[in-house]
Amino acid sequence: MSSDVRPNRALWSLVIGFFMILMDTTIVTVANPRIMQALDADINQVMWATSAYLLTYAVPLLVTGRLGDRFGPKRIYLLGLVVFTASSAWAGLVGSVEMLIVARAVQGLGAALLTPQTMAVITRIFPPQSRGRAMSVWGAAAAVATLVGPILGGFIVDAWGWEWIFFVNVPIGIIGIVAAWRFVPTLETHSHHFDLPGVALWGVGMFAVVFALQEGESYNWGTIAGPVTVIGLLVFGLVVLAIFLGWQKLGRGEPLLPLRLFGDRNFALANGAISLVGVAITASALPMMFYYQLVLGFSPTRAALQTIPTAVLSGVLAPVVGRLVDRVHPRILATSGLVVMAGSLGLYAAWMVPDETLWWRLLIPAGLMGIGASFTYSPIGTTATYNLAGPDAGAGSGIYNSMRQVGAVVGSAAIAALMQAQLAVHLPGGSSAASAAETSGRLPAGLQSGFSTAMAISLLLPAAAALVAAVITIFFAARSERLPWRPPTAPAGQASTDAVH
Repeated sequence: MSSDVRPNRALWSLVIGFFMILMDTTIVTVANPRIMQALDADINQVMWATSAYLLTYAVPLLVTGRLGDRFGPKRIYLLGLVVFTASSAWAGLVGSVEMLIVARAVQGLGAALLTPQTMAVITRIFPPQSRGRAMSVWGAAAAVATLVGPILGGFIVDAWGWEWIFFVNVPIGIIGIVAAWRFVPTLETHSHHFDLPGVALWGVGMFAVVFALQEGESYNWGTIAGPVTVIGLLVFGLVVLAIFLGWQKLGRGEPLLPLRLFGDRNFALANGAISLVGVAITASALPMMFYYQLVLGFSPTRAALQTIPTAVLSGVLAPVVGRLVDRVHPRILATSGLVVMAGSLGLYAAWMVPDETLWWRLLIPAGLMGIGASFTYSPIGTTATYNLAGPDAGAGSGIYNSMRQVGAVVGSAAIAALMQAQLAVHLPGGSSAASAAETSGRLPAGLQSGFSTAMAISLLLPAAAALVAAVITIFFAARSERLPWRPPTAPAGQASTDAVH
């Protein structure tokens, strides 16, 4: 690695792209009511615009981490950022919800190429004893991006229209491409053989599970076509995923999912915890945004402003947590943060009533959510990567990011199904009233109470996910042994001197 390259410059260059793609997972939520009206879509169709993005983001991650190892993380990062930026422009130009779903799917593929490279580079250029500070920046980007997305989205939708939530990615993407080209080092590559049967099993299983979860309510959990039922498709997906795990254990050659990495207790627990954090964060945003706009009558901007305490507190506290995570056991930080997060979602559920004068008290759980999130990402990420050796950096970061995105995919599909089910139960007129509620703007007074109840009950899903994640992090083991640290190996012809600054 060239001696004029510094780890911090590389870190901040990577954060630009990483922040943008994660912001895109939530920036759309505040625009969903406007997208439904503009593209004549229903709630399930606009949910597929989010789920398509998350699905094509999550499924390839196990492969794209290895691509970074094979061809170099810098090259694959730049490729992903170019794909994401171009497809963002496409998404803003579409004229139908179907084309929006396709453009969002391509966006997800770009995000999948990009994401594992950020974590892999951090793992390879920062030693374990100072990696906590670097991971705090990475974790802060993840937390703040997913939380600031609705705020930025609200301003953009009201000022310029929903299309600009995608157009805004274009200048950011160009800046990110230039910064990465200039400051991210070219690291040593490792030869890999790609497990194509594993890729097929993983993709088919994940798609079947997500489709069954999200579309189940649309088909009344019955027949989809011919002998195919929703439950049958869900079982099929789970069986295929079980076969995938068996193949990874018994198949010849290099596995797509190196199960040996899960022999590290902290790596295994951190992956379980981050998948549930993905469920909690993704599933919590949608009910709140629909409640603010359809029940309280807030504009997208005002609805987004309700999340300012979350974004501000998570951003302010992230550097503090970064300094703590190298000195305080991650178990204490992560568990505390997740319990606070679950409590904030419980308060939201208790206080979501059709009374516009009580909007101010919802700022309290918004602040608690920011506190909880700030104590969650960095401790879990640092725990997952602590013992990853250089050759395993791409695979390990691919697994970790894949588990986070799998949680987001499942959370998106599950919350869509739960919201539709609760709307059908709690609105007068059942499913027909629920369908009308999706596209009618602010609801009539007679429907507001039932809609509020449906959204409140839906929020119990992400609250439960955060609580289960807290239980998992309790069992993080002490990091009593430090692995010897060696600077990353540079390609032939370059100096291998690098330092932490």
